[in-house]
Amino acid sequence: MRHATVVVTPFAQNCSVVWCEQTGRAAVIDPGGDLDRIARVIAREQVSVERVLLTHGHLDHVGAAGALAKHYAVPIEGPHPADAYWLDALPDQAAMFGLPTAAPCVPDRWLSDGDSVSFGNERLAVLHCPGHTPGHLVFHHAGAQLAFVGDVLFAGSIGRTDFPGGDLGQLMRSIREKLFPLGDDVRFVPGHGPESTFGTERRTNPFVSGRYG
Repeated sequence: MRHATVVVTPFAQNCSVVWCEQTGRAAVIDPGGDLDRIARVIAREQVSVERVLLTHGHLDHVGAAGALAKHYAVPIEGPHPADAYWLDALPDQAAMFGLPTAAPCVPDRWLSDGDSVSFGNERLAVLHCPGHTPGHLVFHHAGAQLAFVGDVLFAGSIGRTDFPGGDLGQLMRSIREKLFPLGDDVRFVPGHGPESTFGTERRTNPFVSGRYG
């Protein structure tokens, strides 16, 4: 499996294009905006989009999901249904930040812990990791030792919990009980900022270091 990061929106959000090298079939994770920029990467890599995947319902992660799904005629999968209220509030989120109203985003398939999603010959495991939002998901590829964690964990930081539905205790449990047990060598693509590994964060992240294991 290969992936390319596309930084989109004024919030510098990491949208990921992931694809199966054998088949050229792809998925787009968290297309928050700038559809033209994402489309250029898809064309450059000569891949065929099979589905759109969402980690959670915040505007900077889903703002272009409806338009992208319509453009490529593919389904939207995720987030967990506990984030339905965030998707319902997309117009309010856009107005709050002075951004254009996002196209409606209604998942074709809600996802839960233990589900999986596929594209080509590749499969991502779905982990429900609430805390930043109640319905936040993480997508993990065991073979590539790679995870797409949205706004749960960052290099040197953790997700905010001051939005409606946020819960710091849940977020810490998600990190310690769902992410870190995947292994120190697992790399992760966060929703913002550079990639890191769970081992690096477990040892050095001031919000979580020394509190696991």
